[in-house]
Amino acid sequence: MSPTLQDLKNAASGLPATERAELAQYLLSSLDHQVEETARAEWLTLAEQRMAEARAGKVVGISAEEVLRNLKA
Repeated sequence: MSPTLQDLKNAASGLPATERAELAQYLLSSLDHQVEETARAEWLTLAEQRMAEARAGKVVGISAEEVLRNLKA
């Protein structure tokens, strides 16, 4: 652990509970954004791959009506 990180931890532990909670929420939301961007890129890649497979005739689509019918079954 770098001295800077340890200094931050020490300083944060001295904050009142409400400020520590605000800091924790800020840090977690910054991680969520990174995860969200990665997930978005992975979903886009998968969608493009599936569209290419459909256009190439490698997969056969089913109608929305059939999907809904299967969900109700």
